[in-house]
Amino acid sequence: MSNKPWEIVNGRLLLRVRVTPNARANEVSGLYEGADGMTALAVRVTVPPEKGKANKALIALLAKALKKPKGALSVVSGETSRMKVLGIAPPVESAQERLLQILSESDGERNT
Repeated sequence: MSNKPWEIVNGRLLLRVRVTPNARANEVSGLYEGADGMTALAVRVTVPPEKGKANKALIALLAKALKKPKGALSVVSGETSRMKVLGIAPPVESAQERLLQILSESDGERNT
């Protein structure tokens, strides 16, 4: 994967996400760069990381942000980790466009 937190594999968009549970608000807060240089989408959810609640909140938040049904998103890896990979079902072009828009909006908020 490049400096974008996603790639397309077999027609499905794979999105790296770093989740912060127990946050003050549900939000996509921009990009997160790990110590290994990998980039992920930084997302905060208000629910605790117990019994899959944070994963459900993450999927609901991103589904709304990407204008996709919740069923189009799934946790591919990192079920119990803060670092996750989500799979997003095709068509992926609209999801990529929304991600670019979300990231440009979060950059604008940090620069003002």
